[in-house]
Amino acid sequence: MTLEQISVPMSKQDAFALADAVMEEDGLAVSASAYENEDGDWVFEATCDHKPDVVRFNALAKSVLNGSVEFSITKVPDKDWVAHSLEGLSAIDTGEFLVHGSHDQTPVPEGKIAIKIDAGQAFGTGHHETTTGCLEAISLVANSDANPETILDLGTGTGILAIAAAKRFGLNVLATDIDKKAIEITLENAQINGVAGKIETAVSTGMDHEIFAQRGPFDLVLANILAGPLVELAPDIAKHTAIDGIVILAGLLNRQADGVIAAYAENKIALLEHVEKGDWSILRLQRQA
Repeated sequence: MTLEQISVPMSKQDAFALADAVMEEDGLAVSASAYENEDGDWVFEATCDHKPDVVRFNALAKSVLNGSVEFSITKVPDKDWVAHSLEGLSAIDTGEFLVHGSHDQTPVPEGKIAIKIDAGQAFGTGHHETTTGCLEAISLVANSDANPETILDLGTGTGILAIAAAKRFGLNVLATDIDKKAIEITLENAQINGVAGKIETAVSTGMDHEIFAQRGPFDLVLANILAGPLVELAPDIAKHTAIDGIVILAGLLNRQADGVIAAYAENKIALLEHVEKGDWSILRLQRQA
């Protein structure tokens, strides 16, 4: 089988934003990533198991980046695309956590919490500002007076945040996602990282699944998704968050932060901290009485 890749050089922020948008589009690509090539330039790249729909890619790029781009298309052997997508993905040190792929043999320094995540068909290798920001926020909560007993990772992707929370707090974590494939990958990564017994999963659109009521209310909620869904889910997240519980939100651009903050304020979840990383915002909030 021969796959086809569609790619274009662009800024790091634009490459990650377009990769996220592509993976939200059903049937557009089997994978999408942003990576730094050997010349130090950032590249957006998507792998398709069919001829790339350039019209749809262009429309999405125009929507996300407010401008058109010129894609190039190449054919690659099926077995090569995963290795290629890992190029330039070195280990990420967030302070307490060291996130690395199986291709990276960097020794884990003493005192670091290692998380092994390979690039694949789900979000979250640790290289996106939103993921690193969430990992830093988990460390902040862990080193505060907060003592969460129930934890939810909503829109888990690769499971990286659920795994980080399980390792850092030593607690069971509920990880949910709208995508069945993401849940499969989360379970695989939990096994690889030695926390399979601490990660419970469910496929769920929004928070309609009965498991949220069964396992909640949650003392710590992690949701690294997109601004639109975050706003829509504000009432449900408030419903399933314990009083004084901490909510960490990411996946939103800086220009979208005020709208998300307002939506949660309306539902008695108040802002504690707003961190900007490049074009992206990470919000730490707390459920009010």
